[in-house]
Amino acid sequence: MEDSFASAVVILLLVTDPIGNIPLFVSLLRHVDPERRVRVIVRECAIALAVLLICVPFGGSLLELFGLSERSLNLAGGVILFLIALRMIFHGPEGIFGETASGEPFIVPLAIPSIAGPAAIATVVLLVSRAPQRVPEWLLAVTVAIAASLVVLVFAERISRWVGEGVLAAFERLMGLLLTAIAVEMLLRGIEGFVRQLQSG
Repeated sequence: MEDSFASAVVILLLVTDPIGNIPLFVSLLRHVDPERRVRVIVRECAIALAVLLICVPFGGSLLELFGLSERSLNLAGGVILFLIALRMIFHGPEGIFGETASGEPFIVPLAIPSIAGPAAIATVVLLVSRAPQRVPEWLLAVTVAIAASLVVLVFAERISRWVGEGVLAAFERLMGLLLTAIAVEMLLRGIEGFVRQLQSG
């Protein structure tokens, strides 16, 4: 099944997980000067965008360099997504990506891996490997997804106060369920491709 632009944006939003990142951003930026918080969020989202945009034109070259097939990428991406989805559903106090840092964060852990994590990078590379002729479309999809994440994270504190931690946690678990289904689909694609290769061999 061919990926559409809309489905690519939705998957990227799920793997960058702006709603799930709200508690992390609020916690890490609590001790940062309120006047700098927006600039820090914009900076971190810009870094994450740059990382993912670099993966779009060079995704195919990376696959060739390491001798990876679309089947292996489907399987690896599915496993990564599945593990992250499980952590989204069974959320611990330390957050999805473990311990948080003190002071003003720079690149880690906000830009990477909270936004541009392994799942997001694998998703971008997989999209390009499936349809390399649609690179401009994937560039736009990545930009739209990060722009949406930026809007959510700029208002992270307000959203956290408005809806409360319980609603945020419930919504993140729902996103985790959707991500689980996507992970299973990726695993099935990888297994199907592997079986076809065995049959043709």
